[in-house]
This record gives sequence, C-alpha cells and structure tokens, in this order.
Amino acid sequence: MSAAFDTVIIGGGNAGISLAARLRRDGRQNIALVDPSPVHRYRPMLNYAATGLAPMRRYERAMTDVVPAGVHLLPHLAGRVDTDAHTVTLGPREEGPTITYEDLVVCPGLTPRWDAIPGLDKAYVAGWAASAHVPEYAGRACAALVRLREGTVVFSVPPEPASCGGTVLKAMFLACDRWRREKVLDRIDVHLVTPFRGLLGLEPCDSRVQPYLREYGITVHEGSEVAAVDHHARTVTLDGPVPTTIEDVDLAYVTPLSRAPKFIADAGLSDGGVAGLVEVDPRTLRHARLDSVWGLGDAATVDTRPSGGALRPQVAVVADNLRAARDGGPGTRYDGYTIIPIAVSRDRLMLVEHDRDGRPAPSVRGIDLTVPRRSTYAFDRYLQPVVYFRKLLRGRV
Repeated sequence: MSAAFDTVIIGGGNAGISLAARLRRDGRQNIALVDPSPVHRYRPMLNYAATGLAPMRRYERAMTDVVPAGVHLLPHLAGRVDTDAHTVTLGPREEGPTITYEDLVVCPGLTPRWDAIPGLDKAYVAGWAASAHVPEYAGRACAALVRLREGTVVFSVPPEPASCGGTVLKAMFLACDRWRREKVLDRIDVHLVTPFRGLLGLEPCDSRVQPYLREYGITVHEGSEVAAVDHHARTVTLDGPVPTTIEDVDLAYVTPLSRAPKFIADAGLSDGGVAGLVEVDPRTLRHARLDSVWGLGDAATVDTRPSGGALRPQVAVVADNLRAARDGGPGTRYDGYTIIPIAVSRDRLMLVEHDRDGRPAPSVRGIDLTVPRRSTYAFDRYLQPVVYFRKLLRGRV
C-alpha cells in the first residue's frame, strides 16, 4: 500500500507538530506526520520532574490528541528516504508502506550514542547513572536525586549537538537547592563538567551564575567532557585541560552524546559529521543540496544551540519559506535565536537569550531576563506548559 502527500514531516516532537499546525493554518492540505511514539511529552518539564518538583505524567499527552486536525498521523519509524523518487519507506526494517511527498521536512530529534562514552551504558543499567535528558530514565534520575543524602555527584553539560544541553544546570541547581533545604548539601560533593569555557561560554549568563556555584559549593571542570565511566570502580574520567578522574561517584547525572537517526545519513541528507545532522542552510533551513527537503530542530545544522524556544522562529521560517518556494514570494531568514532557561533555586530562574554568534538577543525590552527572578520561574514552571499545549502545538505562537 502507498499514499501520496503534499508535505511529509518526519518527527512528532515540538518542531513537527508545531509546523504541521502552522501549515494547516496557512491552508496547506494533505500533510502526513511520521512518528512511532504513542506519547508526546513536554520535554522542558523533565528537569523539574527529575528533581521531584513536577509529576511528568501531567505533561504527557497521547500523540493522537496533539496532532492537528486534518493531519495524517503515520505511527511508524522512517526506515528509508529516497530523495530521487521522493519517497519515504516506513518501518524499522523498511518493510512498511512507501509514501511519496512534494516537500519533505525532517525533524526527528536526536538519539543517544551509547558507545561514545565507554561504560556509561553499564552505569545506566546498574542504576547509578541517569539523566532527565534521556526521558525513559527521568524517573530514575528523580529517585536518585531525591534519595541522595551524602556522597559525590557528577553533572555534565553534554557537548553539541544536544537537546537543550544547558538546562542540565537547571536540574543541578534545583537538586542543590533541595539538598540545602533538607540540610544535607554540606555532605554532598557536587561536580559540574562543561565543554565550554567559563560555564556555557555566554555572557552575561556565566557571570550571573558564578555566585550560585560558590553558594552551593560546586566544583566546575570547564572545557572538559566525560570520556569514560567505570561501573565497577565507580569512577568518571574527564578529558580536558587537566585530565581528571572523579572517584567514588554515587550518582552520575551524565547525558550520553547524541546523533541524528541513521536514516538521514543513509539517504545522503547529512553533513557528513559524526552526528549525521540534516545539512540545511542555517538561515533558510532548506537543504543545502535538495530543494524539496527542509530541516529544523535538534537534528539539523541550524548553527545554534538547540532549544524549545529556538523552534518557534524556526517553525515560522520553514512555513514561510515553504510557501515562498511555491508562490515565488519573498522568504524569511533564521538568525539563530535560542534560549536557555536556568533555574538557580526552587523559586528563581534566569532566561539566557542569544543568537548563533552568542550575542545577547533579548525578546523583552527594558527587563534584563538574565537576572534570576521569581516571575520568570513562575512563567517557566506553570504558565509556559499551558501556552505550549494550548497555543504552540496549535500553530498559534
């Protein structure tokens, strides 16, 4: 069985569903959304869930409930893409139906590269390593962080490409604030591993956060990455300016390195890098070599740090440029805007907005959102999920 569609979108996360809704509102018909997951998660809530501040089940919806009306949900993996024939074959072993497209949008998100950090998979299986950035382990991360009363903890900001990698800081600070309130923080040795100089390599963010690092007694290993994890010795080895081995680790909040799904490289859509990202023009988000293919989100070469906030302008750019490609009108360009929300305690949060060159890109005039505030915490924790489900996923933001 085969079917023909005007637009096929691979990926049912924030990017795919928001774009499908936007295209429907723009009047485009016959759209297919390819994603095998039965559940859609509001992923920014995972770090709150990992520290016991939010029940994740409240921020999950059946995929059938969030796919826009009039969009065909195809609950399959994308097995193979043939860009010459304009076809997508569905199923993990390419045994499913084949569908055709006029335009293809690729936004499947990232998948873990478990082999990139030796020993990390064994530590996850054993239960002393976990991360909310691997959603199926968010519950375990919560149990470990909430239960901990003493020992050594290692948090790591994953190198790019990563899905909102900087928000590891949110989980770390929320955990430290919890331990302080429970009067056990002085018995916990907290380490932060970051691949960037300073903290995230962004100002004024790095300067704003320094007082909280000192207040919580966090040891920062800057310009470093987790190189290996020894399950039996309970050590985490770092590769950086000063190679270091952290011993007697009780909890490794270490996110595995990521890559795009394999079908992207197999189809000749990737940039040839280790992560196999969809090679797009980072300003137009059109594929670098194929006019009928577009990419956005974590798995595309958008040349900025991925985030949920970055998807809003990316969705608008792809929708506008898809329309311009059809009617010959002017297109729009993506400037690399992205945002990193960092909660520094249970009631204060800062928003780090910047462009692809790392320059501040504030969206609100007259208010410095890099100053941690109760109001931004309340927006991120309580109001933003409502906006997400009621507005953003319906193409209204």
